[in-house]
Amino acid sequence: MSQNRPPKKKVVVTTQKKVDTPAPGRRRMADAGNRVQELEFGRKNYILMGVGAALIVIGLFLMAGGNMPDRQTWDPDIIYSTRRTLIAPIVILAGLAVEIVAIFKKG
Repeated sequence: MSQNRPPKKKVVVTTQKKVDTPAPGRRRMADAGNRVQELEFGRKNYILMGVGAALIVIGLFLMAGGNMPDRQTWDPDIIYSTRRTLIAPIVILAGLAVEIVAIFKKG
């Protein structure tokens, strides 16, 4: 009598540990579990991101305001001042440019 048994599966056992090599130019940080975590941005990137965010906030503050002296008066010089129409947008665009540089700069 022949029995229909499934074939035995082969098991391969290795004694070497797999070495994880990070991409060149990336920073590594060791965790408590001896794992390696790659950092995408360096310290300079985060500083530039903070500077860019501060420039954007400063530009928004420059653009804010516009209270009239009283409710019956309309003064276009207050609403359409150089600070609101020229300086504030330039400061905001400069902050966005710094953010782009911070993202694309290698750490």
